[in-house]
Amino acid sequence: MDNKELADFLRHRREALRPRDVGLVEGPRRRTQGLRREEVAQLAGMSTDYYARLEQQRAPQPSVQITAALARALRLSLDERDHLFALIGHNAPARFQRSEHVSPPLMRVLDRLDDSPALVQTDLLDTLAMNPLAVALLGDQTRHTGLARSGYYRWFMDPAERLMVPEETRERHGRAQAARLRAALTAGSDTPRAARILAELQKHSTEFVRMWELQEVAQSYDDCKTILHAELGRIDVDAQLLFTDNRAQTLVVLTTRPGTESHSKLELLSVIGHQQLTP
Repeated sequence: MDNKELADFLRHRREALRPRDVGLVEGPRRRTQGLRREEVAQLAGMSTDYYARLEQQRAPQPSVQITAALARALRLSLDERDHLFALIGHNAPARFQRSEHVSPPLMRVLDRLDDSPALVQTDLLDTLAMNPLAVALLGDQTRHTGLARSGYYRWFMDPAERLMVPEETRERHGRAQAARLRAALTAGSDTPRAARILAELQKHSTEFVRMWELQEVAQSYDDCKTILHAELGRIDVDAQLLFTDNRAQTLVVLTTRPGTESHSKLELLSVIGHQQLTP
């Protein structure tokens, strides 16, 4: 535990809050600029003496529960909360909170996107929602059930997934899938399900086992990729991402560069939808 940095951080965060920020009445004779120590202690459900000793660098290490209560009391952002946990010497809780319900803000954005393919995914690459143009480009990814809902699982277990990616990029794409699954396994929204996916892939895919043994880990999205459409062929897209505050869900918007052949193909796709172009 970094006692000095912790004391400074707690004091500055306390002084930055006003009573009205946490639902307290300021009162006419208040001389303290921010919250009083006893007010933070009350909000966190701890004794004033213990909180005071934290700011005086004299307290023993708080428990995980007390650390979380301090983060709530001081109205910390996720980044500030993670910093607090690190200062105290604990691992920060996972940011993900699994939900099948699409975040309303993301859904509002998705509803307004009619000229670019867009979809909402979880950290296990379960697709929760797609706009019509995304369905036309990628197929309906919301139709899958069981472990196959996960894009990680389908990449290694469903040969049809490979048909949408150029052969020369499949190795890089597969390694990226394994690396992102590793991140989801340790800090994801549904680690038990991630473990089941891992067990099945280790049992049935030698390719996955080879890539898993590379010990790569990543949370990044492949922001520039090529999609092979069954009728229109190669379409180069850039990916723009919008996360919820807790990073539980991601809105992925795929765009093409104006004036390119890919842009013309996407415009054509927006007109024809997922109708078949050839007999």
